Amino acid sequence: MVGLASIRETQMAKAIAMLSGGLDSTLAAWLVIGQGVEVLGLTFESVFHPGPMFGDEPSVAEVAAKFLGVPLKALDDSERLLALVKSPKHGYGSHMNPCIDCRVHRLRQAKQVLDEIGGDFIVTGEVLGQRPMSQRRGAMSVIDREAGLEGRIVRPLSARCLDPTIPEQQGLLDREKLMDINGRSRRRQMELAESIGLAEYPTPAGGCLLTDPVFSIRLRELLDHCDATCDDVALLRAGRHFRLDDATKAVVGRHEADNALLGQLARAGDVILVLEDVPGPSTLLRGEASEEHIALAAALTARFSKARSEPSVAVGVLRLGGKVYPVNVDPKIAADLKMIGEE
Repeated sequence: MVGLASIRETQMAKAIAMLSGGLDSTLAAWLVIGQGVEVLGLTFESVFHPGPMFGDEPSVAEVAAKFLGVPLKALDDSERLLALVKSPKHGYGSHMNPCIDCRVHRLRQAKQVLDEIGGDFIVTGEVLGQRPMSQRRGAMSVIDREAGLEGRIVRPLSARCLDPTIPEQQGLLDREKLMDINGRSRRRQMELAESIGLAEYPTPAGGCLLTDPVFSIRLRELLDHCDATCDDVALLRAGRHFRLDDATKAVVGRHEADNALLGQLARAGDVILVLEDVPGPSTLLRGEASEEHIALAAALTARFSKARSEPSVAVGVLRLGGKVYPVNVDPKIAADLKMIGEE
């Protein structure tokens, strides 16, 4: 390996840092920035990795980029990820997470950006042994090879546990200034974060809905009934879900934020239902909006309100693009409907 004295002086090395905004990816980028590398942060947005739902607050990746003082590029890969979830080459993790396929896909996207800027290597926050599916030594080798990036992916937190990469061999990075973390403990990352003044960061694995057990049950059920679109998947984030028939679902809000999100996610053909005389949830009906389904969705709306014990409850029905009209229902007619993914 080329020694530190041979580190290239004529031109600053360039790298893409895969920046989720989590602790590990932020620290990994910080470690290479500290060696004089010019870094562009790259983050991915999708229906499976949602950012803030309301307001103008920045995403966790934007917060991390600001802390690091680097520019950030965001790519939306919802459609491609949905296709991978439907048919993953390397299978799923513990839930509906095709981690290896997702990693390969995103690194291929990062490689395109790296080539566009004339960069030297890609930085990730992966830690050897931290995750059972994608962060094993063998899995990392498969990912690097399938992404077309063998030797060009630097994992600064575990670099000294792994074979030297091309940037280390070329003297673009001093291997001795990288780390040798191995395993699931986050103690050393937290100590490093404290030492550099990084006080706030999200909990580990908190950003991918595909690792969430309830979301995964809802997604599997959805895929069993239809060739789901990204709009359908986005709806899984909100409320309580009920299957009315193979093509029809009702989603009942749990709280004010859910109600607002259902309104945002409604599309042509959907029906929105709200209580007329008492506070309560909103419900979105998607699929066949027959009189029977509207009555069941209205009863569900009443079932989760303070009017649940009343014999007749007035519910307003709004067909998108049409006018609101009232129906009166007995909440008990929906009493036997079972929630999908019920905790």
